[in-house]
Amino acid sequence: MVKAKYQAVLDLGESLNIQNGDVKEENGQLKVWGTAKTPYEKDLIWDKIKAIGGENPSDIMADIKVADSSVYHRHTVKSGETLGKIAIQYYGKASKYQDIFKANSDILKNPDIIHPDQELIIPNP
Repeated sequence: MVKAKYQAVLDLGESLNIQNGDVKEENGQLKVWGTAKTPYEKDLIWDKIKAIGGENPSDIMADIKVADSSVYHRHTVKSGETLGKIAIQYYGKASKYQDIFKANSDILKNPDIIHPDQELIIPNP
């Protein structure tokens, strides 16, 4: 029953391709674990858990590790995106575009010019 409650978390983990993932239900508690690619993906999982179970859910225990904590995420630019829009997605503030620009100064020469399919490093907050 608790597995059904958190099915959206399991679906998200699958869509993020969480590695070494597993799920067990014991004594009314769901136990999940696995390895996310980046801290951002781990945060997405935890945000989904909290959205369903509240700030401190007692019916789920999650152990999510991170494969690459040197960056917050690696973002592939899509058509129509700007550094400001990307900054809002990851940090909630458009002004953080400068941090993304600085972290990618090896491939970006102007913060107003990015191209689809470029892979940008999103630095840790």
